[in-house]
Order: sequence, then C-alpha cells, then structure tokens
Amino acid sequence: MTKARIAVVGGSLGGLTAACLLRDSGHDVTVYERSDRELEQRGAGIGFLEASSRYLVERANLALDEVSIATDYIRYLERDGSIAHEAEHRYLFSSWNAVYRRLLEHWGSERYVLGAEMVGFEQGEAGVSVQFEKQTVEVDLLVCADGVGSMSRRELQPDADRSYAGYVAWRGMVPEADLPGDLAASLTDAITYHVYANSHILVYPIPGLDGSVCAGDRLINFVWYRNYLEGGDLDDVLTDRNGVHRELSMPPGLATDHHVAEVRATAAARLPASLAELVMRTEQPFLQVVYDVEVERMAFGRVCLIGDAAFSVRPHAAAGTAKAADDGWTLAAALDADGDVEAALKRWEPQQLKLGKDLLERTRRVGRRSQSDNSWAPGDPELIFGLHEPGQ
Repeated sequence: MTKARIAVVGGSLGGLTAACLLRDSGHDVTVYERSDRELEQRGAGIGFLEASSRYLVERANLALDEVSIATDYIRYLERDGSIAHEAEHRYLFSSWNAVYRRLLEHWGSERYVLGAEMVGFEQGEAGVSVQFEKQTVEVDLLVCADGVGSMSRRELQPDADRSYAGYVAWRGMVPEADLPGDLAASLTDAITYHVYANSHILVYPIPGLDGSVCAGDRLINFVWYRNYLEGGDLDDVLTDRNGVHRELSMPPGLATDHHVAEVRATAAARLPASLAELVMRTEQPFLQVVYDVEVERMAFGRVCLIGDAAFSVRPHAAAGTAKAADDGWTLAAALDADGDVEAALKRWEPQQLKLGKDLLERTRRVGRRSQSDNSWAPGDPELIFGLHEPGQ
C-alpha cells in the first residue's frame, strides 16, 4: 500500500508496539504522549504472554530471559500455609517498566513527543486533522491508544462508558533481597494463590526496578482483589492523602494511612503468614480500580481504537497487554494487505472486536467466580492465563 502518515496517540505499551510495527512496514509514524516525561511504574507486574513478548523477540532481537522471569508451578496455599494444590505450569512474568523501557529504547526519542495531549480531531476526505494543545498535525491515520480513560473513545463511542466491576486490585512489590531467604525462595518458583470468601491474592516474581532479572535483584509482586461498594466505600478508598479523588488508580505513596493500615490488618487476619508478611513489608501499596469497557466499533473511517481505549478487560487472564499488542500486529498486517486506509480498517475491525468481546466475557466470568460466586476451583483449566482462550 501507499505509505501513510500515522499519529499514534498514547505512548504506553500498546501504542509503542503499534508504532514500532507500523514503522517497520515503512509508514511515517509519530507517537504523541500527553505526559511531559517518560512513563514509569504503571501497573507493576504483568503476565508476559506470547503476544506481549512477540515484538521484542521477533523484531528487537531480545531474548525472553533478558526481560522476563519464568515460574514453573501454579501453587495454592491454605490459610495455615500448607499447599492446597500444586501443578507444573510454566508462566513468564515481566513488569510494565521493563517492557516499556525496552520498547522505547527500540523506538527512540525523535518521534516520541512528550507533553502532547490531544484535544480533538476532525476527519476529512483526505485525512485526519489532529489537534494538540500546541500544534495541529495532518495524518492519513489516527491510532488512538489512550487507555482506559480514553478521550478518543468518549468522542467516538460516547455510550461505551467504564463499568465498575465491584472490586479493586491492591498491589505492591518488595525487593527479593529484603525478604528472609526462605520466604523469597518460596515465592520465586511459582505463581502463588490464596483464595478465600469473595477475594483472592496472587504473588509472582518480576524484574527489579532497573529491569534486572537476576536473583537477588528481582521484586516479589502481589495483586490482591478486594470488594468495595460503589459510592461511599469506593470513593473513600480513592481519596488520596491530599484529599484528591482519583478515578482509575491510587499511585504508590498516596493511599491514606488508615486504608494502608486496614490492608495490613486484613492481611494479618486473612492471609497465609508468608503472603501476609509480603503485604506487611510493602512500603507503599497502591491500587487499581477494576473496570469493564466494551465498544461496538473500533474503526471509524481513518481513526481506530486499540488496547484499553477499546476494551478494558479484567486482569484475570493476564491478557490486557497482550490484547493491545495483538491489535497492533493485526492492524499493521491489514494495512500491509490493503492499499486504502479505510478499507484496511474495515477489514481489521471484526476480528479484533470479537477477540475483545470474548476476552472481556471470559474475564468477567473468572472474576465473578472469585469475588461473588465463590466457585473458584484450583486446577480449573479456565483459570489459566491466555489471550485467545485459557493457555493460548
């Protein structure tokens, strides 16, 4: 096809992956990121599914063990710390920071524009006029990768609002070197779960803050799903120590003292001792609200939505990052196959809509089993991480 001028709005993992792929196809691509500085510490650990690692492995020639950590078991603990269930299963885990740094290093800084918040866009017959606070650019294709709070989605799909799932993910990390040796060893060879009424926690190792995957440099990461009633309870936990109400997440260091104390007290009361100790040793626990976002369209002439801007799925399949990456791979392939941007987007959209809807429904189902139905069963194959289906 004729090589296109492309603006990618949103410089996180999905936007960067799409930008790299589109540039590899010969297009003229610029990434616009609203933050005035490079991003960091978004979401801590991630399950590193094949779609998430594919670009770094196939195009950036990076070995998996340079950016991820393998675990060999899925392990469930009883409240007394004994093993309730254990099975051999290999997972790879990385961190948002480590993957972002590698992608940005490969992309470079010249076409990564910081402090560029999109304020509007307008389509014409020949292209898209994209307005930022300080400039307007004319492009052939606008790729909107602006996340769960997407301004683009509000403009294009105003009825596709966020829907609160009924719970949040409390998260935290502790340096492996700061843990007693026996505790660290027990939490580095497996993904470790504990399930109790209307909740569950999972623990796994991730690269250190500097990206190191070496033993002793790694972090032990936890994700703990806890229910909060919409309204007063949720609003209270989302009000930070400065009195500012936050909609999507509570960054490290900003949760109020009384909520941090409550998290630690509940850990001591409800979790196995090893997992409780991990939570207690976390200096700055933070949280992310679990939302569902579903769109009916992803392609709009010469504009498209990818990643969380289209579908925000619950984390239980570890596939949010993989879904965003898959959107980029399939978009680049569609543009390679068709000489017309609008025709390529029409061809690309149906399969990605289906993937997003299927994944969202699967993660809703899994979430209900833990947080409301209490039907989570260790060893159930539906609980295996995967993008297209469990294990895939």
